[in-house]
Amino acid sequence: MDQRPLGRSGLTVAPLCFGGNVFGWTADEATSFRLLDGFVEAGFNLIDTADVYSAWAPGNKGGESEMIIGRWMKSRGNRDRVVLATKVGSEMGPGKKGLSPAWIRTAVEDSLRRLQTDRIDLYQSHWDDPATPFEDTLGAYKELIDQGKVRAIGASNLTAPRLAEALAVSARTGLPRYETLQPEYNLYSRQGYEAELEGLCRDNGLGVISYYALAAGFLTGKYRSAADAGKSARGQGAVSKYLNDRGRAILAALDAVAQRHAATPAQVALAWLIARPGLTAPIVSASKPEQMADLIAAASLRLDAEDIARLDGASAWA
Repeated sequence: MDQRPLGRSGLTVAPLCFGGNVFGWTADEATSFRLLDGFVEAGFNLIDTADVYSAWAPGNKGGESEMIIGRWMKSRGNRDRVVLATKVGSEMGPGKKGLSPAWIRTAVEDSLRRLQTDRIDLYQSHWDDPATPFEDTLGAYKELIDQGKVRAIGASNLTAPRLAEALAVSARTGLPRYETLQPEYNLYSRQGYEAELEGLCRDNGLGVISYYALAAGFLTGKYRSAADAGKSARGQGAVSKYLNDRGRAILAALDAVAQRHAATPAQVALAWLIARPGLTAPIVSASKPEQMADLIAAASLRLDAEDIARLDGASAWA
């Protein structure tokens, strides 16, 4: 399996990341174990979660995903085979959010306990916290790295100016730098990443772990008319946001390329991301084991220049 660097951290990962937001939500524990087993057995190693997953599900309070991953790693004895990524910063209760040193120190211990591990490979700032200076946040991360509790740090949902500022602080102070960025990026949602963030990440050698890789399922081809909105919990949002002239053009291009390779639209959409220079690993997710084969096959699908030009043209944003 092809291995790609996570920035300059020394960590390397296969070109797909499994997103743990479904664990304890649309996938119960037994199903989550089967999904994780299938992912790792196929040769992949990067698993991404967050302390807040999946607080939005009825009866949950956050931490459910980390706990499931922790019990899975313990039962399989495979901690060293996994590159484990989680996040801090989302609200976990009154006053329990942000990137202050005090909260980071508390939150990391909670995550380590739930994950049943002594270290987090990639600890990520989930959201920007303008109220806390980067020097303070990065200083807290340095403590955790020095203690061996964290191996590398990354950021999610940072704008280009704020990411540039964080990198400048690291360069000036010698504090650890963000080695990865987790932006929204897919064949439909291109402009936000490509306009400013892509060049910054490539110039600074950051790893990029993109989320919403399949645009809430739209790029699977599942939602092609308003009548399809009821097919899943995400259907209404996918139809209202993506089903327009540009969205239909993208689906048509996906269909054409998929037919050429005897593949599926989802595989083509993921292969397009994997082929993007500078992109390390798109985040994929599944709530049923039978969906895994479709995702796994994307990593071995090689698009040629004609395929990429067709997809680029259909999804052009400028």
